[in-house]
Amino acid sequence: MRFLVVEDDRLLADGLSRSLGKSGHAVDVVSDGAAADAALSAVAYDLVILDLQLPRLSGLDVLRRYRAAGGRTPVLILTARTAIEDRVGGLDAGADDYLAKPFDLSELEARVRSLVRRAHGSPAPQVRHGSLTLDTVARRASIDGTPLELSAREFAVLETLLLRAGQLVSKEVLLDRLYRSDEPAGENAVEVFVHRLRRKIEPAGVTVRTVRGLGYMIDRPQDG
Repeated sequence: MRFLVVEDDRLLADGLSRSLGKSGHAVDVVSDGAAADAALSAVAYDLVILDLQLPRLSGLDVLRRYRAAGGRTPVLILTARTAIEDRVGGLDAGADDYLAKPFDLSELEARVRSLVRRAHGSPAPQVRHGSLTLDTVARRASIDGTPLELSAREFAVLETLLLRAGQLVSKEVLLDRLYRSDEPAGENAVEVFVHRLRRKIEPAGVTVRTVRGLGYMIDRPQDG
């Protein structure tokens, strides 16, 4: 998954980026509203974590502009403002959730997981495809209860494809989910991860299909 963190507190932004990165997410960080506005117009993120008190353009203005332009990515607001009217204003502007500072990192991570699952129509923390189970909370996968050894990026590829089962996912989308905007990625990176992943999930009868020139997909489960 590819996330955008919009936070002008550098220590907090770095902490969020490191924490989410350990779970295999690609995290872009910007520190002002104008940079956030530009990033949202250029990249299709899976989640936005947005501070309200930002230089150059307020978080509320960023959110209003994004929703007015048709942006549908889930947005979690972080703010030191605790008044009810501030929360109502954020939700009315199009936020999906609201977390007041200071907050516990484990609660933020749980809210992030919940928002991403809901956005993909999978409210349960576990995604099943035949004998393959993907646990989006524990960040692990298994076949008939036997754990799969997956790297963070292999897990990210599997998660992206399973949450979009039955849909074609382009190589560009997968690259976006694997690497930050400032992180170099080789042209064949996606092919390498897909190749490794195929060998590991074949025992579950799950196949990653290549649609030449277009991308990859995992078919929907036959019972789904």
